[in-house]
Amino acid sequence: MSANSTLLDRIIFHPTLCDQWKFFSEGAVYHLAGCIFLLGFMGGSGTFGAIYIFGFLATGFLCLALWGWLDACGVDIFTWNLLLVLICVLQLAHLVYQLRKDTVSEDFQQLYKQVCQPLQVPLLVYKEIVQCCEERVLPLARDQNYAVEGKTAIDRLSLLLSGRIRVSQDGQFLHYIFPYQFLDSPEWESLRPSEEGTFQVTLTAETDCSFVTWPRRQLYALLAKERYIARLFSALLGYDISEKLYALNEKLFAKFGLRFDIRLPSLYHVLGPASPDAEVEQEPAEPEEPPVPLRPPTFVQTAPPASRAPPPTAPRAPVRIPRPDSDLSGEDSTSLVLEDFAELTGSLMDYMSEGEYMK
Repeated sequence: MSANSTLLDRIIFHPTLCDQWKFFSEGAVYHLAGCIFLLGFMGGSGTFGAIYIFGFLATGFLCLALWGWLDACGVDIFTWNLLLVLICVLQLAHLVYQLRKDTVSEDFQQLYKQVCQPLQVPLLVYKEIVQCCEERVLPLARDQNYAVEGKTAIDRLSLLLSGRIRVSQDGQFLHYIFPYQFLDSPEWESLRPSEEGTFQVTLTAETDCSFVTWPRRQLYALLAKERYIARLFSALLGYDISEKLYALNEKLFAKFGLRFDIRLPSLYHVLGPASPDAEVEQEPAEPEEPPVPLRPPTFVQTAPPASRAPPPTAPRAPVRIPRPDSDLSGEDSTSLVLEDFAELTGSLMDYMSEGEYMK
């Protein structure tokens, strides 16, 4: 305790000044170490920033160890600096290992830049999403079907990485799916986790494609575990479905300007091929009244005959306007109007307004 008090008095209360200062330089290695430390502490944050800092620190401590061994000739100086060099090297090895562990293939790196980086998704969260799909990129050859209408089960969620896929129903073209769009987002949203179903459309590759897929059970388990990832997928799927709805802008139309996706529940079975012999129904001609026979003139003034009520006419049949032909390639003259939903349970006709239906 007395020794500590003496040291404290010497440092603070009664500092002992140096009797004789050195007026010569300690050597170039010592000053080089100071410059390296200055550069090292200018590093940034994150993994790459830590690698930058510890790399310069290891070099600076190495210079001090050499100075203590060659110029200062101090065993303690050499030992401490050499120990600090080893600590920095171990930290660098750990950072490089973490960086290499967190890296993904080029396809997944591009997927992160296109989809997740604009939403500021952390890399660790993205790594969990990639691990759920086992970091596999699956190929899809040209003219190969990803799903067949009424046969393929909805047991996964996939996202297209490259190529183009055509969506059709009953041989009728609906829309295209382009890179970084989900292949089966409407099917995914139309089913609950406990429900099973099959595709109501056919998805065919028009070019050589590649995609990633998440098994349904594993993805549901991840969404139930990580709330942030669940909100992320909800936003991505909602945006993707809206893009598909706008893709059908020329295909489906309604009086109120609403756009419907025929792959959504209760809507997919409405659209069907139009009959080529469909003709406009003509209004039935009104029955003509029989001619009234002429009476011979008489000199007796009689009361005018009572006006007869017009005969009842048959109710007019509604005129069916032919549907306009679509100018999209691969389409026929079939379109969708609001009256087609009148016989469906839970359709727009059962509600008072658009707002109640969209709720």
